[in-house]
Amino acid sequence: MLTIIIILAIIIIAALAFYAGRLLFQLNKQTNEQNAVRNTRIANISESIQTIAFAMSQQQCDLSEGCIRLYKLLEAVPVTPRPDYASIYSNLYALYDQIKHMPTHEERQQQSKNERRKMDLQREELEAKLESNILKEIEQLKHFVV
Repeated sequence: MLTIIIILAIIIIAALAFYAGRLLFQLNKQTNEQNAVRNTRIANISESIQTIAFAMSQQQCDLSEGCIRLYKLLEAVPVTPRPDYASIYSNLYALYDQIKHMPTHEERQQQSKNERRKMDLQREELEAKLESNILKEIEQLKHFVV
């Protein structure tokens, strides 16, 4: 009788060990898949940052639009610990901070011409003030890699 209990205990322990091993294998597989997706996302964001920075340096994208896009992309980079992009690209972040409240797309079209003109002048003044420093940061972002 005791041998039957010992054999049953060994079978139960072996089954539990097999199940635990299977769960660990699935967890490892899931972690690897998540890392692959994360790395692909980082690569795509990095490529987008480089493309926008290049377009800005070639004057194919104005500074305000580029700063908005770059800010959003930099904030979306899924890395830990998170670099302090606000201090690394302080001028880009400064321009974004000063124009983020301005309406875009349909909201902009709903405003009067005078309001749009006033915001455009304000934006252009800010761009002119920060342009040379932003262009220096853009040169760094053309080679952005996380």
